[in-house]
Amino acid sequence: MSDLPGYITEEGTARYTARFPQLAPTHFRLRHGVQVSSIGIGTYLGENDAQSSANYIESIKLAIRNGCNLIDTAVNYRMMQSERDIGSALHELVGGGEFERAELMVCTKGGYIPYDGEMPANPIADLKERFVATKLAKADEIVGNMHCMAPDFLSSQIELSCKNLGLQTIDVYYLHNPEAQLAYISPAEFMRRLRRAFLRFEEEVALGRILYYGVATWNGLRTDDKAREYLPLHMLINTAREILGDDHHFRFLQFPYSLGMLEALNVRNQYIEHQEASGSIQRTAMPLLAAAYQYGMTSITSAGLLQSQVLDRIPSKIKRTLGDFDTDAQYALHFNRSTPGVTSTLVGMSTPSHVTENLAVAKAAPLTQDEFFEKLSK
Repeated sequence: MSDLPGYITEEGTARYTARFPQLAPTHFRLRHGVQVSSIGIGTYLGENDAQSSANYIESIKLAIRNGCNLIDTAVNYRMMQSERDIGSALHELVGGGEFERAELMVCTKGGYIPYDGEMPANPIADLKERFVATKLAKADEIVGNMHCMAPDFLSSQIELSCKNLGLQTIDVYYLHNPEAQLAYISPAEFMRRLRRAFLRFEEEVALGRILYYGVATWNGLRTDDKAREYLPLHMLINTAREILGDDHHFRFLQFPYSLGMLEALNVRNQYIEHQEASGSIQRTAMPLLAAAYQYGMTSITSAGLLQSQVLDRIPSKIKRTLGDFDTDAQYALHFNRSTPGVTSTLVGMSTPSHVTENLAVAKAAPLTQDEFFEKLSK
């Protein structure tokens, strides 16, 4: 299976959106010149077995055929099998001429130590053999025997993901949960490692192996700003600007958001920096989604249903405001995609039935910003 050339483009996504006149126009959102579906397919959960893979491959194909052009994964998901299942689905659809590579946004992540198919008998010896002995990382750069941000390690992971996915270029490459490092190293050392990682990502962009990069976090961007694992967005932005000015390719954020995890909307834990006439730097506190918008970042939210935890707990007032849907999952996803600042909400879809249920929401127009705040904040 040869690697598919190309990457997502403005012309490609214009062709893709034209395929779906039955969907709400605002289901597709324009970001960085390309149009992205408001619901993306996630591939985190599931067993690493043949039946799960068969289900995922059919789910990915069905999602693409029904107006979902954002596919998200990570090299460590299901022991690399999620990336490979995406590759199989893409080669069937693109290789068969049904869709073009330029119509689709494929995102993956690196940072955690991946294993192929199963855990080795001695994981520590394995990572030393694969990464330390090969000089992809120093021993102290692998924290907790699980996470690494060393530049050569990250390049090796990009190469591995390209191979698994069968792609020449990854559209968005995320540094996966970088806040995991902060349990082991100082904030100053963390920022040094982050800068080296961002510099390597810019080099990978120049090589054509990735188009954009970002950070995919769980706690880092939404936690209290006094927490050890807190990630200050303005410092991440400044790090990218120090490398390449406003032409940097650090453009994507991924973080959990749902009716059960509202911090990105409600908690003022991030800051916008601006310079006063006197020359002093002032900081304005605001929620993550608002700060990301101010910085021109694209917000992709994960855990859209919080692994089904938000289901059966949606207040009737919210349901009445959102419209008329058949299932709680649809109400929850419509809330997410209606939230101002959210470009796309990821939801795990490991079976075709999940795809059919979740993507039915794409026919409904999301609430406008005024409707969202006026009707849901009272």
